[in-house]
Order: sequence, then structure tokens, then C-alpha cells
Amino acid sequence: MESNKKYWKGLEELHNSTEFIELNKGEFAEPLPIEEVLSGAGLSAKTPRRDFLKTLGFGVGAVTLAACQKVPVHKSIPYLIKPEEVTPSVANYYTSSYNGQAILVKTREGRPIKIEGNPDDLIGKGSLSAQAQASVLDLYDVTRLQNPVLNGEESSWEAVDNFVIRELLTIGAGGKKIRIVASTVHSPSTKDAIASFAAKYPTTKLINYDAISYTGIIQANQNSFGKAVLPHYHFEKADVIVSFSADFLGTWISPVEFMGQWVSNRNNQSLQNKKMSRHIQFEAGMSMTGTNADTRVPLKPSEEGLAIINLYNALSGTTLPGSKPLSNKSADTAVVLVAKELLSAKGKSLVVCGCNDVAIQVLVNAINSLLGNYGTTIDLDNPSYQYAGNDAEFVEFINEMKRSEVDAVFFMDTNPVYDYFNSKDVKEALAKVRLKVSFSDRVDETASVCQVVAPAHHYLESWGDDNIFAGYYTIVQPTINPVYNTRQFEENLLIWGESPVKDYYTFVKNNWETKLLPSAGLSGQPGWETLLQKGLIKTADVAATSYNFSRDLNGVAQNVINRSTQLMAKGENNVELQIYQTINLGNGKKANNPWLQELPDSVSKVTWDNFAAVSNKYAEKLGIKEGDVLKVTSGDYSIELPVLLQPGQAHQTISIALGYGRTASGKVGTGVGKNAFPFHVFQNGTFQSTVSANISTTGSTYVLAQTQTHHSYEGRNIIRETSFGKYLKDPSSANGRHETGHKIYSLWNEYDRPQYNWVMAIDLNACTGCGACVAACNAENNVPVVGRDEVRRRREMHWIRIDRYYSFKEGNEVVTEEREINKLEDLDNVSVVYQPMLCQHCDHAPCETVCPVLATVHSSEGLNYMAYNRCVGTRYCANNCPYKVRRFNWFNYWNDSRFDNYLNNEHVQLVLNPDVTTRFRGVMEKCSMCVQRIQAGKLKAKIDQRIVKDGDIKVACQQTCPTNAIVFGNVNDPDSEVAKALKSERTYYVLEELNVQPGIGYQVKVRNVNENVA
Repeated sequence: MESNKKYWKGLEELHNSTEFIELNKGEFAEPLPIEEVLSGAGLSAKTPRRDFLKTLGFGVGAVTLAACQKVPVHKSIPYLIKPEEVTPSVANYYTSSYNGQAILVKTREGRPIKIEGNPDDLIGKGSLSAQAQASVLDLYDVTRLQNPVLNGEESSWEAVDNFVIRELLTIGAGGKKIRIVASTVHSPSTKDAIASFAAKYPTTKLINYDAISYTGIIQANQNSFGKAVLPHYHFEKADVIVSFSADFLGTWISPVEFMGQWVSNRNNQSLQNKKMSRHIQFEAGMSMTGTNADTRVPLKPSEEGLAIINLYNALSGTTLPGSKPLSNKSADTAVVLVAKELLSAKGKSLVVCGCNDVAIQVLVNAINSLLGNYGTTIDLDNPSYQYAGNDAEFVEFINEMKRSEVDAVFFMDTNPVYDYFNSKDVKEALAKVRLKVSFSDRVDETASVCQVVAPAHHYLESWGDDNIFAGYYTIVQPTINPVYNTRQFEENLLIWGESPVKDYYTFVKNNWETKLLPSAGLSGQPGWETLLQKGLIKTADVAATSYNFSRDLNGVAQNVINRSTQLMAKGENNVELQIYQTINLGNGKKANNPWLQELPDSVSKVTWDNFAAVSNKYAEKLGIKEGDVLKVTSGDYSIELPVLLQPGQAHQTISIALGYGRTASGKVGTGVGKNAFPFHVFQNGTFQSTVSANISTTGSTYVLAQTQTHHSYEGRNIIRETSFGKYLKDPSSANGRHETGHKIYSLWNEYDRPQYNWVMAIDLNACTGCGACVAACNAENNVPVVGRDEVRRRREMHWIRIDRYYSFKEGNEVVTEEREINKLEDLDNVSVVYQPMLCQHCDHAPCETVCPVLATVHSSEGLNYMAYNRCVGTRYCANNCPYKVRRFNWFNYWNDSRFDNYLNNEHVQLVLNPDVTTRFRGVMEKCSMCVQRIQAGKLKAKIDQRIVKDGDIKVACQQTCPTNAIVFGNVNDPDSEVAKALKSERTYYVLEELNVQPGIGYQVKVRNVNENVA
């Protein structure tokens, strides 16, 4: 049965605006610049490459030398094999660790070019986030410091060592405090290196400081159970999940791990077992987690605590002081109904909250204890070590500096001058400190106020280890010699602390051989080499136990009510401001990475900027339009940002992303967006990310580089979804395939594919829209970055895109006409579906028939090939593609000085995949289904004298997907995973009625909807 819902990509498409019609009436927004080319200013023009590279300081020499040095002092151990020498054209894989997650690093001729997930990793189980995929590009960032800096001048390590040691000896004799400020340290060897330094200088103390704080949860567990820990959550064990503003699929604590857990009760296997978890999300701004919830309820930040109080009352049968109905009646009803669902799933439920307020988190603890979730879905005995920052401790550290009690400060992987809410306070306090050292890899905002900048290695140049949750240890090993004259943070401490072991490799190796390897049954050199090959060890867990909550909640509830009153908007132009992280930039440390800057935000699809997200109704009330620039003021701080009209945004609230507004990140990230960190407030011992603010219009406008409505299907039905109840009654009811039962006529001859027929299956129920596949595709296939202005011109080059579709919650109304939609329009209550869209490799490909030079042809194995050197750029293929997945190279992006980002330089030659041709101006490109991986897999099978087995070949998007939403393989093998997936009753093909016979099957989206709540 065809869905009666209307799906739309953005407000332009929903309202069918004049601008939208104009931009989509033709295939391209503008014609080819033929005159420019013919006049000699185009292809024949010489690019001032040398001057451009000289200006930006790009050069290939340093990396070439690092990659080609014959043997490092200590050899890394490749994954699975240990070649005698590097073999040209053959990749080597090395294990390492990215933020505690075990990874594999692909190297070619001694240079890292791609990050993959380690299949044995307990976090992602072989998958990775977009940030992890893009991290290899940071290695080749030419804005990294090439030498240490002393008093603002480039210096040598000898001079820096002499200066720092001399200062430390003087400080040590004076007895004043020494502080090491670092993002949460969860490396055992790093902790030991700090302890070694502290043995020499006893006034040393480590201050864990996290730009995104989880102190509220940690302190609440201390207050509730006497354990100051961050729990290890288990979403896979929960039948009912209730989240209050916790974006656990996007940015909250451990999203890659949580995505895998969450989808295990919602994927194809779970549905076939007639099981599906239920997920309800209460939040102000539309988060990635909210878009994936079965039921999403818009809720103001000021009412979040009150909703949690009401939920506790409904569960416990008591009435806490300050209890009252919510202003949003739908949310009030939802809380009561959700309580009933939670009670029916005791011990198999999970309630989480993204707020950093201790009192609210104590209430959440009380609810989870009441439901019996400790020891099942929440583990306090095997906690997470990912975040251990103490906000009050950092504030006290600033006060210590103000009192002139601190004489030395070392900053490692922290940038408080940028991301602390009161950077002026930090600067003024640091002015009273004698020795200030930053280990940043560039002169960032904090390093600029330090006498010494001792640049640390990139993690792909480093030795080390990690322990991000109890019992799980990963090893960090270098995959290339240091590109620049940098040195590890820990090695600096060993040298300056006069440790008997000053070489950090030896220090790490000794640490493992004496402490960690025995716990895994390993020992000596053989044990060390086994560790380097495997990349991780897992020790036995402590048995998780239940915890009973017995604290009096009356005072806690009153604190929650007081905070809610402070937040509440009190006038028409007074709003509740929420600041949040995006999945691409996070806290802003990766702001200089162009792959991440150009990765569209999951929800808004905006690139290269942050914005003020406002609800449609509130904007109409104030007379605000999308693109209008607002001045947002809270306290003494204000910024100006363009408006984005966001469906689902809670009324009279505004959401602004963190991670932008850097002033010293590098050529790519400096000056992009505005800094929202100063909106934080320190209240009740923690940093709060929701505040009261005022807004006013500036009269100016700004065009955001947004990708979502760059392509239109002209209203065709391409999304299929159903409810879990309907699925149980008839699993095939929503696939719509019966609608194409008419006789089909074909213009193409049919051909057999006796051995291989490469196809793909994509499960819409598993896709969360995280964009990791886009980042992986960029890295694997040398996809260029085009920049903000070109994205505005609809020229983004991504081979795979994640389309985000909104639809209304119509209830019992049948909506089939657009005029009926307009009557029922409720932009505060929308549901969302994500759909990865890439070349469909159609058997009857319409692009192939219109190409005048046979640049795009079909293979005998079901793939649609592109012969780049044949393409003359007519773009007929893109015009005739119903899926709009082909990309045209308007410029030679790899050699054009107009594209001022660090992909346009000689260093980029070292991160490019040599198995994939870089495309040039005037050529069309699109997804090749990673044909280079297919050929490599076939070659390996040929050497082994066998056919390709299922799982031998994984395309880049499939390999990185945290939810296994993408499956690729040979459909001729009936036992292959893809063949089984395509046999699912939920399978359908997009625009199947056109008879282009796409090679990618999608599986219907299923929502576990309780009609009373939804």
C-alpha cells in the first residue's frame, strides 16, 4: 500500500518556492563556461601554482623523507603480515588506536592514506566515525608547526629543553604549583609518564579538562552511589529507551559504540525475530538521535527538569515538590504514557539525559534505580574512562593562577583560550604564571599566549596506548616517521623530569611488559609483537551489580525547579538558547580539516558554517526569514548568525553549534562560523550548555551552503516506511513492489552474469545519517573539496550523499494532495528518514544510452563504469540520471589556486589513493562501487586459486558504517549477506517503476510507534 505521507527535503521543496522551482527547472544551475575556456582564460591558462604554494608554505619534501627513511628506530608490526621490505603498489596495514578505538592504518610506500576499523575492536567492531576517517588528512596539514617555538621564534629542541629545565628547577626550588592541563587522560603509559614527572616535581597535579563536560553525570553518581564514574551504557539490552536531550547516536559520550548497540534491536535480523526496541526522545533542537527516534517530543530546556520530575512521580507514585504540568500538553501526556512503557520493561529499559546539571542527573539515577536498570543496561562496575574532567577543579585552577600560586602550566590537547566560557579570565590568569608551555601542533588560541610551543606528534607518528573503558586496552604505534621536527608530549615530560628512561617507545614497552601483558596471558618480546599485530587486549570484566538509590529527592527537585525558572524565556525576544556539538566538527579541534568542514551536518545539511536554528512558527511570529542574520546575546557575549528554519525545533528556543569561530586553527578553519563556547555558564559546580538569551535582527542576510535541496525527484515516491505493528501483520505491506505489477517493456537486451553480479542492500532502519560513509568515500576515492562558495553553487562533489526527508505526523488523516498537506502543516512535529543515495549501477542505465562517446558503460559484472579519459563533459548522463548522483568537475580542483584549502597542494599527493585516478576539469564522476577494491579482492582470490568469498570485498562506505546499514556483495552467491538481505520482505528499489533496474535495494523504514504517544 502506498504511503499517504508527503516527504520533503527542505522548506523550499515543501512550499514549492519560486527560487526552488527556478533552481530545479534545469539540470544545472548554470551553463558551462565555454566562452571562458575558448578565450584562453580556462583550460589553457597557467595556474600560479608555485607562488600559491610559496605563500601557503606547502612542500612535499618533509613527508617524502619521513615516508622513505629506510628503518625507524623501532619497527611497527603490520597487521597479519610482516613484509621484508615495502613492496610498491602493495598496501600494508598497521594496528593503532584513535581516541581509544582500535583501528587499522593503510599505508602505501610508507605513507598512511586511509584509516579503517579494526574488526576485533570492541567499540565499533570494524566501523569508524567520520572524524576518525578524516583524521589521516590532519597528518598532512601544512599548518602544523615544523619546529618548536620559544618566545615567539622558531627554535630547536635543545634550546627548548635547556630553557624549560632551567625554569622548572627554579620553580621547584620555590615550591610553587605546577599544573598539567589535559583533555581526559585515559592512557596508562601517559599517566605513568606524568607520575614520573611528578616524582621530580612533587607540586605537579594533572587537571583533566574537557571542552564538552560530563561532570554532571560523574558527580551525580558520586552523590547517588559513592562512585564518581561515567557509566558504561548498554543500549543493546534495552527494550525501551528514553532520552532527554542526550544525542547518544551523534555526539554523546561514545556514539560509534552506541549506534552499534542501538541498531542491534532494530536491524533486519532483529525484525525477522519479531523484536524491536522502542525509542522516545525529548529535546529542544533536532538532533541526529531525535531524527532516529520512534517518537520525538519537542521540549524546552527550561521544562526538561520538570518533565523528569513528572516522570519520576508517575513511576514512583509520589509527588516531589515543585511538580506541575508542562506548558506543552503533548509533552505532558507523553511523559505519563512513557512511564507506563518503562514500568512494563523493568530491568530492560534505559533513561539517559544530556544535561550537565548534577541535580537533574541525580533524578535520572533515581529513575533508573527504580526501574532496576543498574547491573543490566547501566554498568558502574566497568565504567567508561572517556571523560573524567571536573569543572569545579578547572575553575579552581584558574583561581590558583589568579592568586599567583602556580608557576608552571603545561597544556596538552586542550585549548581553553578558545573553548572555556571566559577566555579573558584564562588569559589574565596565565599572565601571572612564570612558565607556560603548550604541546599543540600549531600556534592555536592557547599556544599563542605561551612562551614555549613544543609541538606533539600526530597520532600516526606516535607510540602510546589507551584504556577508554574498564578492561579494554589498545596500542598506538607509528605508521610513518615524524613528518616535522616534533616530539611526543610524554617524551618531553620524561626528558624534563630527568627520568632514567627518556625514550617513550622504551617507556611504553616496559610498562606493558611489566603491568599489562601479563593480565592478558602474554609476556616478553613475543607477547609485545603479538600485541602490536592484534592492536588490543581485553581483560576480564568485573561482574556488574545493581545499585539501590536511597537519597532524599526533595532538595534535589527544588534545585531543578530553581534552574528551570532561571532558564524560562520571559519576553517575546527572549529565548532559551541551547548549544550543541555537530558530528563533523565536535568541539572544534578538527576545524582545520576540510573533509569535515564540507561534510553536511546530519540534520540541517549545512556545510562550512554554524547558524541559529529557529522554529518556523516562532520565526513567523517575529517576522524572521531563513538567512536573516540574528544577533544573539547572553550576558556580556553576543554573536551574529544566520537563521535556519528548523522543523521540530521547540518553540521560543534557539540552537547553535559549537566548534566554529576559531581564530587560530589554520588556513581552512580560521574564521569559519562563530564561537558559541562563551555562552556556557558555570552553575552549581558544572558548565551548563543551556542559557537564557535575547535575539534581535541586524537587517543583513547570509546564504548558508546547504546541500539538501540541490536535487529534486519532482514529488516521486522514493521513501517507504511502516509501523512495527503493521510489519508484524504483513512484512511486505510497505515495500510497494506490487504497484509495479503491470507489463514491462524493455529497450535493453538481457545478459547473464554467471560468476559475479555486484549489488548492494541499504537498510533504512539502520541508517542513522551519521555521514561516516561520506567521509570514508572521500578518503578512498580522492573526492575533492570545493569550498563554501562552490557548495552554494550546487557543485559539491560527494559520491554518496545522505538525503534527509521530513514528513508530517498526520495521525488518522489521509494526506494525498498538497493542498491537504497545507491544512495540516505542523512543522513542530515532524518525523525524519535518512536515505543514502549513490550511483545505483542500473542494469538498464539511462546514463549509458545518452553518452555520445561511451564514457559510461556497463560491465559484465553489473557495474556502471566511467572512462574518464573518454568523457568530454556534455553532462547528458547527469541530465538523464533519475537519481541525480553524478558530479561534474567544474575546475581542476587538484591544481587551481582559486581553491584555498590544503587539498590544493603537493602534500595532497601523499594522502591520495594511488589506486584511484584523480579527475580533471570537464569530466563527470560518480560512485564506482570501489572497483579498485573489487579488483584487489579478485586478484587475491586468483592468487589463492579460488573464487571471491563473501566478505572478501567490502566497499569503503560499507566498511565504516557503525550500524552495518550498507551491505555489498555478489548476489549470485545465495549464501552471501547481500543476497539474503535483498530477499527480505522489506526490500524495494527506488523509482523501480522506471524500469532502469537499479543494483541497490533499500529496505523499508520501520518505526515502533505507540499511536497514543506519537
